[in-house]
Amino acid sequence: MRNLSWKTLLSALALACLSVPASAADGEKIGTVDTAFKLLGRDHDIIVEAYDDPAVQGVTCYVSRARTGGVKGSLGLAEDRAEASISCHQVGAVSFPQPLKQQEEVFSERTSILFKRLRVVRMVDGKRNALVYMTYSDKLIDGSPQNSVSAVPVAHATPIPVRK
Repeated sequence: MRNLSWKTLLSALALACLSVPASAADGEKIGTVDTAFKLLGRDHDIIVEAYDDPAVQGVTCYVSRARTGGVKGSLGLAEDRAEASISCHQVGAVSFPQPLKQQEEVFSERTSILFKRLRVVRMVDGKRNALVYMTYSDKLIDGSPQNSVSAVPVAHATPIPVRK
């Protein structure tokens, strides 16, 4: 049995990670705008995606985030920037098939080949009968404090059920 080099092991690990699904809930692409031209590969851009809350009918979050282009970005090897923005809205009648957790991650998407994710967390503000959504980026070693928040008020006639 021959010894494998670190390069070979890292290459195998990277290939394995590429075969894993990119997110817990894939967003629906709404559109993109270019921010920098790249001669090879796609341009650097900002992508806007819509995510329907899987536990709350009638609420959609729109997330915009930077996406790295070039050859590395086109191949999925680049690390995207940590900045993102979120805006959540009532898009239909709000209903709750099941009680919600007080705080729960509802969306997650990989923004680099290893260890970095863009996350969206839902929190329940029971006092104001609102759903608060926050987006942030984390990394295995060093996450980013940059974040964005959005709130969806729910009619007081529809109390938000919270799991005890």
